[in-house]
Amino acid sequence: MGNAAAKPIGVDEIAFMSEQISDKFYSFDGTELAIHRHGEGKPVILLHGLFSSSEMNWTKWGHARRLAEAGFEAIMLDFRVHGESASPTDAANYPDGVLVRDVVALAEHLGLQDGRFDLVGFSLGSRTSLHVVATNKLTPRRFVVCGMGVSGLSEWQKRAAFFKRVIDEFDTIERGDPAYFSRQFLKSQGVDRVAARLLLDAMGDLDLGQLANITMPTLVACGVDDQDNGSATELAALLPNASYKEVPGAHLDSATKRELGEAITAFLSAS
Repeated sequence: MGNAAAKPIGVDEIAFMSEQISDKFYSFDGTELAIHRHGEGKPVILLHGLFSSSEMNWTKWGHARRLAEAGFEAIMLDFRVHGESASPTDAANYPDGVLVRDVVALAEHLGLQDGRFDLVGFSLGSRTSLHVVATNKLTPRRFVVCGMGVSGLSEWQKRAAFFKRVIDEFDTIERGDPAYFSRQFLKSQGVDRVAARLLLDAMGDLDLGQLANITMPTLVACGVDDQDNGSATELAALLPNASYKEVPGAHLDSATKRELGEAITAFLSAS
């Protein structure tokens, strides 16, 4: 997931959002997906968390602005069923690995070549990007994985079952239920529950042996209190060329911390 922390958008954020360029393109199956771009430098694709959006994970808390100021072009995709992208409710629009295919379609649409762009993900965005890179669909120059651990990759069905319950029991989940916070976040983001259920069924586990294919410099960043997707330090140890960075927060609020944006920017800026 992304985050649901309440914080008013200030003058700087409004000015930044007004400078963004938003556009849409048609993915491999004709689904219309939204792209938000800021900056004119080296391209970096940013992928947000489940039930969140580019605005919620990358713009609102200043991460995209920080990247732009450091000489990058922040290219933020709204996954299907999220943000300003379409939410089809036909099962035909959710083949296995649909989000992986969307990310590849984005790179092709933008004409981004292997080794000529960076890739950053948070939570679902990390999970998706790890599938993309581990299966050799795309090869970024540098790679940042945020809010993800081993069990989020190898035991996805257990994690997905939690979110399916949020959807299936949406109208009966009450305060005090472990799923209540996720239910409220889903509601606040206006996510189409039928489409979200189809999307969850289109995701599978990743063979951890394929992590050996991720050989570019990689940063694994995770909140100090974040265990939602298992051990991030264990994930970093499984990657051939990875370092680990601890940032403040648990899973839902680590994306709001300036330290996360600073860690991403510093790592991508390193020669």
